Amino acid sequence: MNGADDALDRALRDEWGRLLALLVARFRRLDLAEDALADAFEAAARTWPGDGVPGNPAGWLLTAARRRALDRLRSDAVLARSMPLLAVEAELTEQAQRAMADPGDELLDERLRLVLLCAHPRLSREAAAALTLRLVLGISTEDVARLFLQSTATMAARLTRARKKLAGETFAVPSGADLVDRVGVVADVAYLAFTAGYAPGSGSDVVRADLAGEAIRLVRVLRTLLPYDDQELAALQALMLFQHSRRDARVADGALVLLPDQDRSRWHHDEILEAVDILRPLTAAPPAPYLLQALIAAEHAVAASSDTTAWNRIVARYDELLALRDSPVVRLARAIAVAEANGPEAGLAALEGVALRGHRLPAARAELLARTGDPEAARASYDAAIALCGNAAERAHLERRRALLGA
Repeated sequence: MNGADDALDRALRDEWGRLLALLVARFRRLDLAEDALADAFEAAARTWPGDGVPGNPAGWLLTAARRRALDRLRSDAVLARSMPLLAVEAELTEQAQRAMADPGDELLDERLRLVLLCAHPRLSREAAAALTLRLVLGISTEDVARLFLQSTATMAARLTRARKKLAGETFAVPSGADLVDRVGVVADVAYLAFTAGYAPGSGSDVVRADLAGEAIRLVRVLRTLLPYDDQELAALQALMLFQHSRRDARVADGALVLLPDQDRSRWHHDEILEAVDILRPLTAAPPAPYLLQALIAAEHAVAASSDTTAWNRIVARYDELLALRDSPVVRLARAIAVAEANGPEAGLAALEGVALRGHRLPAARAELLARTGDPEAARASYDAAIALCGNAAERAHLERRRALLGA
């Protein structure tokens, strides 16, 4: 990759959300801002390799995008009725350089508006997640489609519908309880994207760490923008860092490796330490869903092995979590922890009454049945799990586990 390509790559990753926020603030039209910014990046890809990378790449892109937006407005005969074009053109470069050199509170405020707009209650969580990745983080429609295992055409149509639902919405930042609620939506959207990276429902990928990494980046961005320190958001960042730190140990020779069998020397211990630092001041905070999950993840992260993990403490944390947010997923995870703490029979008892669609429940039951010495019942549960599993790597893992019963 040459210098121009590298600079453009960094600008796309680091500046897209900031630039789009400024353009939306200026023109109050999401479609116009997004199209203009995309045109500016295309222009940079054509000109920077020959002309050289400008001293202020973000300022160059902002100037180019504003000019393209103004050109479109002029062609629609809108700008001519609202302000003299020449006067606006004369200000463009100076404004762009000033905005990118010293963003200040105004830019932070506009970026926050954009993030919160993507979390509008009109949108489903899945649509909000896709739109946030596209607009705030600058991920291409093609890559968003790949991350959510959809065709590019399907994702493009979904993003278009999401934009239309937001047409005419104000860009005001809510306050008080409304702001807290909207931030909660963004947090849930980020975790939805994160879990999609580590629990792909279909396809051949064992994990999609790139999607999980983008979700962490979204939480980092939001935490820098908020005018207050959101403890649950901090706990979510710690939780995701703990889980993301294991990405290189989750796969070996293309096969899924479960937590007890992972090579812990391959974990990213710098990320574990960062998560511990984030979590440490939160341990005295009142119990909350992401905080409790982060504390559970921390127990796994600091243990030298599965055998030395404090499973009784993990079970207690799951009990607290169930009191706050009872769900089949939490009950399944608790049952697995109970099995580690008190034996497979206790884990099977904890699974009684749990109703969960998909392959994970019969897969867990099969594993525990095998450990109790009941291979026939385990084989039947593995068969049920394999029939329901849509991910090729996970299905292969289940088939290998089933085959061991015969041995």
